[in-house]
Amino acid sequence: MKRQLLALAGIALSTAALTAQAADLAAGRAVFEKFNCASCHGADAKTSVDPSYPILAGQHADYLAHALRAYQRGQAGLPASANVRRNAVMGAFAVQLSPQDIDNVAAWLASLPSDLGTRR
Repeated sequence: MKRQLLALAGIALSTAALTAQAADLAAGRAVFEKFNCASCHGADAKTSVDPSYPILAGQHADYLAHALRAYQRGQAGLPASANVRRNAVMGAFAVQLSPQDIDNVAAWLASLPSDLGTRR
């Protein structure tokens, strides 16, 4: 049983690594530019026009992807138990993104320099 769990964990990690590698940073930047994310989050994705808007540069890619999917679920009207985020502006943008768009823009934003964390 433990071997099976370890094997499944290894497969899951390998799949996650391949997904992360499959992200196209140039395509991620194109998504950021296409949807004019800079108008709220700043051209560098860390100088927001309003202090209440989050810094995106340097955030973890999985966190950013999760947030965008939560906005999609919120826009779809799913109940709060479905882990949703409701925001009219972000929801309207998020529903236009494909799963690959989300992975790409999340990877690109995560690759940007930021004071949010220490790079090793």
